[in-house]
Amino acid sequence: MTARDYDLVVFGATSFVGQILTRYLSEYLSSGAETLRWAIAGRSESKLKSVRDSLGAAGQSLPIIVADAADEAQLQAMCTRTRVVVSTVGPYALYGEPLVKVCAQSGTDYCDLTGETPWIRKMVEKYEPVAQQSGARIVHCCGFDSVPSDMGVYFLQQQAKQQWDAPATHVKMRIKTLKGGASGGTVASMLNVVQEAVANPALRKELLNPYSLCPKDHGFTARQHYVKSAEFDADYNAWIAPFVMAAINERVVHRSNALADKAYGSQFTYDEAIMTGTGIKGCLSALAVVAGLGAFMLGAVVKPIRIVMERFLLPKPGEGPSPEAQLAGRYDLRFFGRTDDGRTLRVKVTGDRDPGYGSTGKMLGQAAIGLALDYATDDVKVGRPGGFWTPATMFDERFIERLVQHAGLRFELA
Repeated sequence: MTARDYDLVVFGATSFVGQILTRYLSEYLSSGAETLRWAIAGRSESKLKSVRDSLGAAGQSLPIIVADAADEAQLQAMCTRTRVVVSTVGPYALYGEPLVKVCAQSGTDYCDLTGETPWIRKMVEKYEPVAQQSGARIVHCCGFDSVPSDMGVYFLQQQAKQQWDAPATHVKMRIKTLKGGASGGTVASMLNVVQEAVANPALRKELLNPYSLCPKDHGFTARQHYVKSAEFDADYNAWIAPFVMAAINERVVHRSNALADKAYGSQFTYDEAIMTGTGIKGCLSALAVVAGLGAFMLGAVVKPIRIVMERFLLPKPGEGPSPEAQLAGRYDLRFFGRTDDGRTLRVKVTGDRDPGYGSTGKMLGQAAIGLALDYATDDVKVGRPGGFWTPATMFDERFIERLVQHAGLRFELA
C-alpha cells in the first residue's frame, strides 16, 4: 500500500451525525490524545466550510475534500488519498454503495453506522472478494447498532473463557435503560427498509432469517428465539417487549460467531428485548411497546399515514436530538449468558450519552481511529486481512479500552 495524504477522512461531515462525529474528533485530537492526519468530505464545499468554521481554532487548518456520494470518480480521488474512510451518509441503501465499492477496489479501510441488514448482505456478496484482494477492511455497524451488542457479547465470552474455558452458548441482551431521541436520517433508513420489505416477499423472508449476514457455509441450525410480543423473562423477573434494533444486532452477533470460527458454539443462540418492569404495570408497558411498533410499521406502509407521520410527527433529514438532549441521554444493557452445562454469567454495558447520536458519534470515531492507528503501521496493515468484518471480529480488547477511556462506555460483570 502506497503512502497516502491522510489517515482518516470523515465522509458526510455535514450530516447530523457527521457534524457530531467531526466535533468529537476535533476535540479529541486537538487535546493531544493521539496524532492523526484527517480531513472532512462531502458534496457541498460551502457547508463543509461552515462545519469547519464551527470548530473554532481547532478547525482552521482542517482540509476539505469535495466528493458526491454518487460520483465514483470523486470518491476514487478521495479514497486514494486516505487510509480510512468513515461514512455517515445514509440511508445507505440509497446512497452508500458507490463508496463501499470504491473502498473495496482501492484497498481503503471503511467503517460506518448503518443498521440496514439487506444492504449489508448485498455489499458483502458483491464486494467481499474485491476487498479481500485489495486488503480493504470494511466494518459496518459501528454505532449504537451494533457496537454495544456485538462487543458486549464479545466481552461476556471473554469472561466465560477466563472463568470456565468454555463459551456461553446461550446469550440474551435486555435493555434496562434507554434514553435518547432519533434523527431524521435514522427514521428515513427505517422507513426505507419497511417499504422495501412490503414490496419484496423474498426480502421479508430474509429479514426473518437470523443468519442472513453469515457466510453461506455457516452451518448453523440452532432455532433462535424471536421476541415479537410481550413476554415474561424469568431470568430477569421482568416483562419484556421487542427491541427495534434487535433485527440488526442479532444478525451481526451471529455473523461474528461465524467469522470467529464458531467461537461461541455451533448451537449458539442470541436474542434481544426491552425490559418493561414487573407485575401488571410491566405487562401493560410491554403491550404498549408492541402496539407502538405495530403502529409505526402500519404508518410506514400506508402512504397517507406515512405522509402525515413524515410531515408532522417524525424528524426530518438533518434534524435530531439537541446537544442538551444528547448529554442527558444514557443506556444500560444487561447480558445473560449460560453454558451448555448450566453455568451462568451476567454482564452490563452502559453508555453516558444519547445512544443514537451522542454515544454513536464517539463509538464511530474510536472505531475509525482504531482502524487507522491500532490495526495499521505506516501504511502497513496489521491484524485482520481484507474483507467484511463485524466490530467484534475486526477489533479486540483494544477497542473496548478505547470505548471505556474515550467514549463513555463501561463493560463490567453485573
